[in-house]
Amino acid sequence: MSGWKCLLAVACTVGFLASSTRGQNQTDTDWWKTAVLYQIYPRSFYDTDGNGVGDIRGVTAKLQYLKDTGIDATWLSPIFQSPQRDFGYDVSDFLQVDPLFGTNGDLEELFGEARKLGLKIVLDFVPNHSSNEHWWFVQSELGVEPYRDYYVWHPGRPVPGQARPDVPNNWNSVFYGSAWEWSEIRQEYYLHQFEVGQPDLNYRNPRVIEEFDNILRFWMERGASGFRVDAINHMFEDALFRDEPINDPSDPLSYGYTHHIYTNNLLETYDVIGHWRKVIDEFVEQTGSDAIIMLTEAYTSMDMVLRFYQSDDGSEQRAHFPFNFVLLGELNGDSNARDFKYVIDRWLENLPRGKVTNWVLGNHDQPRVGSRYGEERIDAMNVLLMTLPGVAVTYNGEEIGMVDYRDMAWEDSLDPQGCNVGPELYKWKSRDPQRTPFQWDDTHNAGFSTANRTWLPVYPYYRQSNLRKQLESDRSHYQVYTEAIKLRRDRVFREGAFRSRALTEQVYGFVRYLKEDRSAFFIVLINLGNQMAVVDLHDLHDSIGDGEVRVFLVGTASRYKVNQTVEATQLLVGPYESIILGKEASSSTNVVIGCFKLIVSLCAVATFFKKLNSF
Repeated sequence: MSGWKCLLAVACTVGFLASSTRGQNQTDTDWWKTAVLYQIYPRSFYDTDGNGVGDIRGVTAKLQYLKDTGIDATWLSPIFQSPQRDFGYDVSDFLQVDPLFGTNGDLEELFGEARKLGLKIVLDFVPNHSSNEHWWFVQSELGVEPYRDYYVWHPGRPVPGQARPDVPNNWNSVFYGSAWEWSEIRQEYYLHQFEVGQPDLNYRNPRVIEEFDNILRFWMERGASGFRVDAINHMFEDALFRDEPINDPSDPLSYGYTHHIYTNNLLETYDVIGHWRKVIDEFVEQTGSDAIIMLTEAYTSMDMVLRFYQSDDGSEQRAHFPFNFVLLGELNGDSNARDFKYVIDRWLENLPRGKVTNWVLGNHDQPRVGSRYGEERIDAMNVLLMTLPGVAVTYNGEEIGMVDYRDMAWEDSLDPQGCNVGPELYKWKSRDPQRTPFQWDDTHNAGFSTANRTWLPVYPYYRQSNLRKQLESDRSHYQVYTEAIKLRRDRVFREGAFRSRALTEQVYGFVRYLKEDRSAFFIVLINLGNQMAVVDLHDLHDSIGDGEVRVFLVGTASRYKVNQTVEATQLLVGPYESIILGKEASSSTNVVIGCFKLIVSLCAVATFFKKLNSF
């Protein structure tokens, strides 16, 4: 038998084997493309040494929980050596774990234990600034080479009759007040776009870029599976230090005082990200390791965010994906079905061809889902997150429906973003309310710590809302969350096409279906309002047919039961209800599809060898 006939003969057999693995994990190379990425704020996750602060061993102790929940990878907020003025985002040594959280050995043990469970650990990477206690800054302030120009320094603007020059320009800090701080030692100002103890690094100095190349390699060698790059759009500033145009003159010290055209989104940033992507890809190629990913954080316009994927001509690859914050910044509890359709469709339609999208529902800087959308919509938003195409990003605690502790006392507030504006306004600026300790159970400190006092107070109603109670309940937010993850593993959700519709003013729906077999589909319905609605599922998908559809998942407030069959033409959707209905692809269909794909691929190989033999 000729070579190409042999290839065709085995195609169907291999296709059958391939189809039998439907729903299992992807290859290590592609593990991240449909991952559930779970952000852990280590301070608030689990405390093993009783000091009131969560630690690395606490994360290790809860790895089985993450595995059981269905998490693929976890991203850790900063755990590196720091004076903790901004809770770890002011790093004084990028190569050492802060003793508050443990040791480098603890982190490497976490990498190892996670690997055994098939979990990936992504580290926070904070390149825009360091702590003013970092060795680089200490030497830079003294004018010692090669560190002299590691940071952004300026002599200031001379003022006649004034000994100290004025600040260089009108740039303000995100954390309120001028972004410039005077150094008595160097007799110059240094830039800090965030807290005064976070001097901005100078990325026009190639030595700084090289330092961070080595930091990336250091942690990849020890087992990191990726890096989340913090505040990346602040990396470069205008080299001429020009004043920014006024935006809101009502408060000259606020961050909103100016349009940030000289301190945000400068194009040089993208070149550095492209460079770091090469550093990461070269390490993976040289070591043969699993894929190591880079994720970027930038609160900016959609077009500027999407540029983090690749260069305009597609020749340079940058981040594996930039965080997509549309569910955080453009939608809320007042949004209707048309708003959801517009925002989600617009993102998907603008996504560069061949790139993987993602959806971020919460993080340590934003109000929790239940506080932002309303507690009655918690299930709906978690179901939405797990069924949209691409990567799903969850902030710890959202799976059990934790909410913000908005009544936290001024005396307990620690976040500089809130503290800097004073006791009258801190509640509206502080990020502490969404950073309270994880609510594991109804025991002392919600099972988070044995300490008399935790670093932030525990949410006062934790006995009514905690993981243990939800595990023991017949129906809970946690159960809906984990069931949605299980359903997400289906091939329709991993590979299926997407089409959405505002079925009524308040009912948003979308269908995920296989293009090669439109009879395999799932329909996701979310009622954002407090009124009953009647919808026709045929308006979403024309391949439903005349029969009934099956219920696969429902939220805690649903009238339906899983595995129930319902009429597609006139389906009642209750207030705030979330429901997934549909039909799975049959096993025979999957065999045919698997065979077809492999035959096409192997025929291409056979054609290549046939041409090769003709020479």
